[in-house]
Amino acid sequence: MTTDPRIPPIARDEMSAEAVAALGVLAESDSVDNVFATFAQHPDLFRRYLPFGNHVLFKATIGKRETELAILRIGSLNRAEYEFAQHTAMGLDRGLTAEEIARVHEGPAAEGWSPLDRAILLAVDELFAGGKVSDETWAELAEFYDTRQLMDLVFSIGTYNMISWSLNSFGVQLDERLTDHPWPFDD
Repeated sequence: MTTDPRIPPIARDEMSAEAVAALGVLAESDSVDNVFATFAQHPDLFRRYLPFGNHVLFKATIGKRETELAILRIGSLNRAEYEFAQHTAMGLDRGLTAEEIARVHEGPAAEGWSPLDRAILLAVDELFAGGKVSDETWAELAEFYDTRQLMDLVFSIGTYNMISWSLNSFGVQLDERLTDHPWPFDD
């Protein structure tokens, strides 16, 4: 993580009407998370991204726990600490254990994953490394998922790969509440 933001978050009281409108209900709080206050620098982009991001997080056909597992792994591979910290709390709320979240950094070869979890982690690693899920991993996932679920998984991983790149490149700094997450990297 960069030590200073390249694109600083906008303070809530300094946001334009367009930024507030783009944030919607997120702007109703006195304190807006750094990720959203940074993305508000480009209100039109953020406004257009939100429906898709909401689908991935809240309406995808795969389980919320599995979505968080995939997001945490792509965040770890990208060394996107903000992403990992934000989704540590969400992962705990959605059924992951603290031990599983810490183990995400070890990837699919770590002991203790269920067959579905292992296949999800393999898919993340393969997409990150080569831009494609292998036939073998696809077949493993297809034992658990139908076509829509397979599509949602790939789109979820891709979306949070892009978000990880954005957070790292923009230099989004951790919010004060995002301090309790296992982070083994000393970037």
